[in-house]
Amino acid sequence: MKRILAGMLALCLTLCALGCQAPKAETVELTVFAAASLTETLTQIGELYTKTAPNVTLVFNFDSSGTLKTQIQEGAQCDVFISAAPKQMNQLDISKDKSVNPDRLDFVLQGTRVNLLENKVALAVPEGNPAGITSYDQLAAALQEGSILLAMGNSDVPVGQYTQKILAYYGLNEQALAKAGVLTYGSNVKEVTSQISEGAVSCGIIYGTDAYSAGLTVVDTATADMCGQVIYPAAVLNTVKEEAAARDFLTYLQGPEATAVFEGVGFSSIQ
Repeated sequence: MKRILAGMLALCLTLCALGCQAPKAETVELTVFAAASLTETLTQIGELYTKTAPNVTLVFNFDSSGTLKTQIQEGAQCDVFISAAPKQMNQLDISKDKSVNPDRLDFVLQGTRVNLLENKVALAVPEGNPAGITSYDQLAAALQEGSILLAMGNSDVPVGQYTQKILAYYGLNEQALAKAGVLTYGSNVKEVTSQISEGAVSCGIIYGTDAYSAGLTVVDTATADMCGQVIYPAAVLNTVKEEAAARDFLTYLQGPEATAVFEGVGFSSIQ
């Protein structure tokens, strides 16, 4: 009888212990669309985040912000969007004026948008700097002379749009320069970076963080007067499938662990 009672007690204790265990968190998949310039840092942050939220699988799609915006507009599933410029985010944000969102697109989940990071627009050169470029002032003069080849982003790419502002600052005509054969283009910042790394151009205009990741030498950095601030906005989209998880990830990106990774490659947090 004692054995039976002891067995029943053991069974009850086991069942109680099982019943008291916390339920296992459901597996969640988040799709994050992010500017190509975030490739290395977000990949690293994603690995760190799995320790904080082991039930969350992050699926990244890196490309130019313009391409990502078009994919979102055309119905691609995206939970969190991080753009390399406000322009592409504004075009998806119904709260913005018609002058910046002419199509009245409504994809940003209101109340989630933040200015996440700031970057710098850098003038980078290949190893050894064969053309001897040392500044934006010198670049402008050399472009007018037709003595160098500059790599820049396409007009639908934020880094290309910042470059266009720099050319305008110096009173340079992009179309005339392109016709003269002193410009070459990339469909995103990584393509421009590759052209510089391979020595296919005299220099290129990219982000400081991409120059850091590629081990390139930066000879000058554009001022706000030349091209404005380089702001990276981030937001949860209203097409999100797992809103709570998406909000948590966006909060994590603003926290100390993610910030340390961002700042380690040259991004600045926006206070």
